[in-house]
Amino acid sequence: MTQAQDTVAPRKVTEVAVGVLVQPDGRFLLAQRPGGKPYEGYWEFPGGKLEPGETVEAALARELHEELGLDITECVRWHVLEHDYPHAYVRLHFCKVTAWRGDPIGREGQAFSWQTVPVTVEPLLPATIPVVEWLGEESRPA
Repeated sequence: MTQAQDTVAPRKVTEVAVGVLVQPDGRFLLAQRPGGKPYEGYWEFPGGKLEPGETVEAALARELHEELGLDITECVRWHVLEHDYPHAYVRLHFCKVTAWRGDPIGREGQAFSWQTVPVTVEPLLPATIPVVEWLGEESRPA
């Protein structure tokens, strides 16, 4: 007699490019998730899903242009974080964006806010919290 084993197929990983736009004075941009999306009204760093065959940098450039009307001119990969949301398992590729052309415009009707640590907007999307903490650590004097 064999024993049946419960096997759970691993969840599909959604690859996401995320922009941490940082101004020279240390302020960073958070955007509010628009209506009709999971976690509507929560604050996050802007970005979006990678299309098939797209690099993180290309996806980020496309998403920031579509969402905020910005064109990235300086960007470096920074951290990768995985988070299991009820609606999706995501691998977030955070890129520090330190130069861009244009001023942000909420093209999807979303609000946005330049912040410092501690942030004054809430609620924060769960995977946004550790990134804000990393920015806070970096801003502390050595």
